[in-house]
Amino acid sequence: MTSNAALNELGEFLKQRRSKLSPRTVGLPSTTRPRRVEGLRREEVAQLASISTDYYTRLEQGRMQASAPVLDTIARVLHLDDDERGHLFQLAGRTTARIRRRGVQKVPPQLQRVLEDLTSVPAMVLGRRGDILAWNTLAAALVTDFSRIPEKHRNYPRLLFTEPLMRGLYARWETAAQVTVAQLRREAARYPEDPRMIALVGELSMYDRQFAQWWGDHRIAARTEGTKTLIHPVVGEVTLDCDTLTTTDPDQYMTVWTAAPGTSAHDSLRILASWAADHHLPASSGWKA
Repeated sequence: MTSNAALNELGEFLKQRRSKLSPRTVGLPSTTRPRRVEGLRREEVAQLASISTDYYTRLEQGRMQASAPVLDTIARVLHLDDDERGHLFQLAGRTTARIRRRGVQKVPPQLQRVLEDLTSVPAMVLGRRGDILAWNTLAAALVTDFSRIPEKHRNYPRLLFTEPLMRGLYARWETAAQVTVAQLRREAARYPEDPRMIALVGELSMYDRQFAQWWGDHRIAARTEGTKTLIHPVVGEVTLDCDTLTTTDPDQYMTVWTAAPGTSAHDSLRILASWAADHHLPASSGWKA
């Protein structure tokens, strides 16, 4: 059964996506009638999806589950992309695989060895909620010395919003932070009753007004590749390719930063590696969470 928390989240997600669309966007005729709500009305979504307004209203109120065909139609009506559609089905409990509750997070020894062998690129392993499970020396030099952070606070979204150094590291901090919030919300749909996820979201919502605002937008994003520009205190401005690599554990992934050989960014990584060796920055030896 889908939990009440997931159904409530489903309702909020539908409301947010509905509010982003105009009648013209979905092919409805424009009228001069004043609109009391931003975006589409519930009855307009219901009309386009060929379902009753009462049925759709109960969906938004978290009072019922929808069938897969209805969800598919609603996803089309609301112009959801592939990630958003998957998120919708996840919240509705219509995924093909049952999500299991997971216990202790631990980086497998072979993955730890791979991390340690990556001496020319920054890399780290993240788990549920963005918990930082392991990292190499160059990641500590590029981002921050994770060993100085208490284990219970070693979480990437938390550091991004609470550590002043992290805010200054990203040339476009707001963009990076918004994407991180969207990724966290996507994961929260998989574990809607995870107490540590609930505590993390609650803490950051109280701590940072922007986090609360972006969390309320109900945007979701998958972890993919991208380019990030950092303002580093040692090597200055550097633009790196950032890639997410999946592992055998669906709850763990490795993030790596790279630069093409012969570029100034590649030279910056070599300089940073030399600096890290001189300052004896520690890599992780494996961590449980």
